[in-house]
Amino acid sequence: MKSDEKNFLKSRRRNIALIVAYDGTKYNGFQRQNFPCVAIQNILEDRLEKIFGEKIILTGSGRTDAGVHAFGQVVNFFTDGRIEVEKIPKAASSVLPEEIVVREAFEVDKNFSALHSAKSKIYLYKIQRGKILNPFTKNFSWHIPYDLDVDLMKKVLKIIEGTHDFSAFKAASQTKMNPVRTIFEADIFDEKIFDAEILTIKIHASGFLYHMARNIVSAVVAVGRKRLSEEDFKKIFVGGDRKFFPATAPANGLCLYKVFY
Repeated sequence: MKSDEKNFLKSRRRNIALIVAYDGTKYNGFQRQNFPCVAIQNILEDRLEKIFGEKIILTGSGRTDAGVHAFGQVVNFFTDGRIEVEKIPKAASSVLPEEIVVREAFEVDKNFSALHSAKSKIYLYKIQRGKILNPFTKNFSWHIPYDLDVDLMKKVLKIIEGTHDFSAFKAASQTKMNPVRTIFEADIFDEKIFDAEILTIKIHASGFLYHMARNIVSAVVAVGRKRLSEEDFKKIFVGGDRKFFPATAPANGLCLYKVFY
């Protein structure tokens, strides 16, 4: 966004923040895309303009990739619109497709930025266990029909807690961003959803590099399948070379669960 356009938008009376949930299955990620690609941001901006009667430019707490979901994506935008915040979720539901929902809306300080004010985020990654794919969870989990050593997976997740250089888990194309992040919690637990055996990996961190969460998951799964030893996991992590870890885990298992400010 050009600086003059940004200043114009910030001159509006109100700064509105939304908590948005979406099923990302059929979208090209969160960040605005050019036609024919359609992203969550494209849809939100277009439909919010109908509610507020003016051009809307959103700032999101972060980008989610194509096929990735969110329960707690946070966005903010500046507006002169007068609609009361408590009425925004219902108004949004009348114009948004059913797979995108505004869960909450609130007015924030002019200096608030969904992106720059964020302190930490929680991502959840769901893995469906068992030989047969469950159709009720297939869009929201990675189906792994092999035995997994969950105790060992939990053990290596503890290795990445704390402040570290996460170069071993960044996308190969990402070169400029500082790779140091802090993981406050990395854990795994069992759930049952529509009789499907689900493993959920929870990662709460100060921030995430591109593909970082999905690359962590793929490496942890490799350990769980005994294709990678605990010692090798630790050695590669410390060495920081992405090419020694397995391919990135599928997008459909990942969900941006919560953003903290």
